[in-house]
Amino acid sequence: MIDLELIHDTNLEAYEPENIDISYAIKNYLLFTKKDGKVYAAISKKYMQNAFLYLSKLNQNFEILFLDEDSFERLYNRFLEIKTDKELALMKEEPKEEEEEEFSLTEFLRTSTDILNSEESAPIIKFVNGLFYQAIKKRASDIHIETHEYKGEVRFRIDGVLVKNADLDKRVVNLIISRIKVISNLDISEKRVPQDGRTQVKIAGKTLDVRVSVLPTYYGERVVMRILMQSEDIPSLGELGFDEDLTKEFYKLLHHSHGMILVTGPTGSGKSTTLHSFLQELASPDKNIITVEDPVEYKAENINQIQVNEKVGLTFASALRSILRQDPDIVMVGEIRDEETAQIAIRAALTGHLVLSTLHTNNSTATITRLSDMHIEPFLISSSILGVLSQRLVRLLCPYCKEEDIIAEDFANEYKIEPNTRLYKAKGCKKCNYTGYLGRKAIGELLVMDEGFKEILKDTTNDHILREYAKKHGLITLQDRLKKMLINGETSLDEAVRIGLKDE
Repeated sequence: MIDLELIHDTNLEAYEPENIDISYAIKNYLLFTKKDGKVYAAISKKYMQNAFLYLSKLNQNFEILFLDEDSFERLYNRFLEIKTDKELALMKEEPKEEEEEEFSLTEFLRTSTDILNSEESAPIIKFVNGLFYQAIKKRASDIHIETHEYKGEVRFRIDGVLVKNADLDKRVVNLIISRIKVISNLDISEKRVPQDGRTQVKIAGKTLDVRVSVLPTYYGERVVMRILMQSEDIPSLGELGFDEDLTKEFYKLLHHSHGMILVTGPTGSGKSTTLHSFLQELASPDKNIITVEDPVEYKAENINQIQVNEKVGLTFASALRSILRQDPDIVMVGEIRDEETAQIAIRAALTGHLVLSTLHTNNSTATITRLSDMHIEPFLISSSILGVLSQRLVRLLCPYCKEEDIIAEDFANEYKIEPNTRLYKAKGCKKCNYTGYLGRKAIGELLVMDEGFKEILKDTTNDHILREYAKKHGLITLQDRLKKMLINGETSLDEAVRIGLKDE
C-alpha cells in the first residue's frame, strides 16, 4: 500500500470549478477546495480508487490534496449542503422581490404524474427532507404541518414565534403526513386517533432526533415535529445569554452538595435548556446524575435519563422514588406537577442530594407561594431551597433593519419609561426572514434563599409581601432587565409587553 502523507485541515471550504458536475463529483468522492488561491482536488485514502477513476475522465488538471478521514468528512458534508441548497432552489418558484421565499409544489405537480399516487414517490421524500433541512437552516425548533378546508400549510417556530413557510395543495398534504408517519413508525391507516412517535434525520453528517405528534382535526390530520437537541448542542453556563451577575450566582449555587434549585417560567421560556446546562456543568466521572423527564428533550451521554410513561405507571413521583434507591448525587426532575412529587423532591434535597427541577410560575417569589399551596411547610421550604430562577426568552431586534420607534406619552407613563428615551421597533428584512427579530436572549430574576428571607418565611408565604421584601433587598426583577434591554435598543416595546413588562 502506498504510504500517503495525509493533511489535517477541518476548515477547508467547498469550491465548485467551472464545467464540473458537482453531483457526480460528490458521488465519486472527488471534492474540490481552494487553498492559498490555488484549486486542489481533495481525495480520501478510503475512496481513492473511485476519485482517481472519475478524475481521469475530466479534461482538467488539478493538484491532489490527500486529506485525513475527519477533514475529508467535514469537506464532504459542506458539499452535501451546497447540493441540497441547489435541489431546494429548484423546488421553489422564483420569489417576488421583498417577499419571503417559500416552498412551492407547483413545479412538482406540473412535472410529476405519480406524485398523487404514492407517499413513496421521490418528490414527496425530497420535500419532507427539504423541510427538515430548511428548519435547521432557519433555526426552527418545531415544524407544524396543518390541514385546512382548501389547502395545507407549513409553519416553523423560530425564536418562539410561528412563521408561515409554505402553502400546500390539499391533495399533497396527506401524502406528506403519510411519509412522516412511515419514517416515524406510525400507523398510516389510522387517521382517527392521536399518534406519537420519533424519528432520526441525518443532515450534513449530523444526526437529529425528531419527536412527532399527529393529531386528527376537523379537516384532516395535523403534525407537529419537535427537533430535539443533542448533548453537544447544550450551551455552557456562559453561553446561555444571561447577564454576567446572574451567571456568577449560578456557579455559587451549583457548588452546593445538597439542596434544591428551581427554574420557573412559562412553556417555551428555556427552562429545560438551563437545567441541562447546569447538569453539564456538574457532570463528572465521580458523580451519579439521574434525570426523570417528560419528554427527554436533550440526549446527554454523561447522565442517566428516564422518560416518564404514565400508561405503565411511571410518573414523576414513582420514578423519583426509584431514583433515590439508585444512590444518586444529583437528581433532575423535569417538572414538579403535584404535591406528591414536591414532597419527595423536598425530602431528597434535605437528605443530601442536589435536586434540580422546574415549576410553572410567573416569577421567583410566586414559587414559594406555589410550594406552600402544595402543602410544603415553610420551614421545609427555607431549609431545602437554595435558589429560584425565573426566566424568559426575549427576541432580539434584527440589527440590520431595526428602526426608531416613536411612542406616545401615555405609553411612556404606563411603562415608566422616560419620555425622551430612544426606543426601536421591528421592521423586517431578508437577513431576519422578514420577522424583524434575529435570535433570542435569556433574562432572569434569581431569588437566593438568604438568612433574611428565611426569617420572613417563618411569618408569611404571601407572594406580595415576599416580593416587596426581595426587591428592597436587591432582587433585580424580570421587568428591570426588560427595561434595560429596551433602553439599550436590544428589543422592541411590543416584545417587552409580550414577555411581561407590566407584570409587577
